[in-house]
Amino acid sequence: MFTGLIRELATVKSYSGDTLSLRATYKPKMGDSIAINGACLSVTKIDSDGFAVELSPETQGLIATENLKGKVHTEPAMQMGDRLEGHIVQGHIDTVGTIKEIKDNGNSYDVFISVEKKFIPYIVPKGSIAIDGVSLTVNEVFAESLRLTIIPITMKETLFGQYKKGSTVNIETDMFARYIAHFLKHQHALSWDEIEHINSLY
Repeated sequence: MFTGLIRELATVKSYSGDTLSLRATYKPKMGDSIAINGACLSVTKIDSDGFAVELSPETQGLIATENLKGKVHTEPAMQMGDRLEGHIVQGHIDTVGTIKEIKDNGNSYDVFISVEKKFIPYIVPKGSIAIDGVSLTVNEVFAESLRLTIIPITMKETLFGQYKKGSTVNIETDMFARYIAHFLKHQHALSWDEIEHINSLY
């Protein structure tokens, strides 16, 4: 579990096969979970100047692997007792979005991101979303896109400052919205026999 607050912009040393090697000041332990551009990955090697993580075929098929170069967002998993300053992020990427427009408002930036239509129900106005692992608030939701407002410090301290029209980003929608949607889709009325069975378990 993560918070969506980026710990460090690490540098990609190499990405080959299922291994991504990073140069970073953060020192994880073998087997630790760490989010790279929002995707939860496991540390498989510790180097003197960083570490390596492994990407399963499932992960490689879901995330924007074209961004595994230059700088990447990193966030270690939460520990018991840590403050939750962003929102609950699982590190499970739902889809890849594309930057449609970045509008400079003077003291902030409006970022419009296109998203596959089937994921729109999980994106809630004024709700939370993780873009490349960054915890953000959704301002508007459209038929196939969303609008975020990014403040200057976020532009400066994250990869948002490098994004441009056409850039791809990893998207994790709000966990609670996904759970509610799944429940509503699969709910059914319980029969008396099912109720009696559930009662017998306690």
